[in-house]
Amino acid sequence: MMLLTCCSVNLWAMPDTPDESIIQPLPLLSAENSGSDAAVDDIYVERVTNSAWEEKVPIEGFYDDPFQVSIFSPQHGEDKERLWSQTKSIFIYGFGVIGFIAMLPEDISNWDKQGELLQKWRDNVREGPVWDRDVFWINYIGHPYAGGIYYQVARKSGYRQWDAFVYSALMSTFYWEYGVEAFAETPSIQDLVVTPVLGWAMGEWMHQTERNLRLGDGKVWGSEGLGTLSLWLLDPVDSLGRGVNQMFNREIFKAGTGFVNYRPQVIQAEGEAGMLQENQWQVQMHFQFGDGKPLRSTPAPQYYQFNRDPIDYSMIGIGLGSGYAWLDDVWQVEDDPFAEFSLGLYFTNRYSARLNYARSHFQEISTGEDLTYENYSLSGQYYFRPETDFRPYVTAGIGEMLRDQDRDLKSFYSHAGLGLHMKLNSNIAIQTDIARYFSTRLDTQEDIFRFSLIYRLGKGNWR
Repeated sequence: MMLLTCCSVNLWAMPDTPDESIIQPLPLLSAENSGSDAAVDDIYVERVTNSAWEEKVPIEGFYDDPFQVSIFSPQHGEDKERLWSQTKSIFIYGFGVIGFIAMLPEDISNWDKQGELLQKWRDNVREGPVWDRDVFWINYIGHPYAGGIYYQVARKSGYRQWDAFVYSALMSTFYWEYGVEAFAETPSIQDLVVTPVLGWAMGEWMHQTERNLRLGDGKVWGSEGLGTLSLWLLDPVDSLGRGVNQMFNREIFKAGTGFVNYRPQVIQAEGEAGMLQENQWQVQMHFQFGDGKPLRSTPAPQYYQFNRDPIDYSMIGIGLGSGYAWLDDVWQVEDDPFAEFSLGLYFTNRYSARLNYARSHFQEISTGEDLTYENYSLSGQYYFRPETDFRPYVTAGIGEMLRDQDRDLKSFYSHAGLGLHMKLNSNIAIQTDIARYFSTRLDTQEDIFRFSLIYRLGKGNWR
């Protein structure tokens, strides 16, 4: 089950007296106030966001610690009130849905309640996280989209990319995986990583694409219809709110949140058909009303883009590769190669963290049958010679190995190894390493060699 939350952008009025000790607002010129002494509070501009990080100049020394988080202590003009309002709306709606479902008959909700709803949540939290078996499009399209929506809640409230990513990670972890969804199923390992990380990339792309369309002529390939459709797809709730506001020429809606829910539902069919499964979708939208202030038609504000912030979605690296596993005798399979996928955050040239997933079909020694081998791990890397294109590194982490998806025959392990990172250009690198895996439960030791092609998003490793 997956919940997607959306928010519309607020309509924003310029403050009367900005705090110059905190930010230095860039000028927004229009035909009405250019070169005049008109009071800024007389000029009401429909903004793309409440406030935009790109239109601020942070206080001196802000980038001395580029990974500092401003979510809980905004000091640079971020709209914390809007962020908190949106967060409350998400929580109230999400847990309201849980309460509503809990009151439905069990044959409708498909929840095994019997007064043990909280116990089911506790059991799922204790059991997890596990590597889930959801279909590809749910894990790697649906969840990143959900993460992108969480991301935009903060991004459209004036926070920079790193803060928006942290917010998305907190929401997807504690609100969704260990909150709402834990009432129905065990938290998922890959969702804890994929939702905020790929959601960062998807959310920023959606944010910038929508922004550029709105600040331009709103057309796609010269077509207003395609432009309107594109804006709706990028943020349907925002587009609906804007449409209503423009229809009445007033700020009817200020901020909103949209929800899409998908879940398979088993129902009792009539006759001899037995049990049938249906896929159910629910779409809900929640809006916060504005103050009804008339909108004024002004030229679109200029769009300023600073590249000073060293933390953006270029930190994300996607890897595809293969490797070879020398497995312990307890697995009773022939050694063989495997394919691997990785998703990493490359914080600096010295530090990174990765989620790796490997899969192959190994042949069982006794029967000759093919068995599915899986290996997933969370690991960190420390690189030497960080300013060069050839960087040796050490890696260590934890994970699990599974044979034929048999959770009773899985091995929790720790591992450590050595590798080499070879930068080809700003976006592409090759990584190869060899590591030894240790399991205390099954008392095994395995050696694994891997070779991966890494693609860095955005401007990549430009340092």
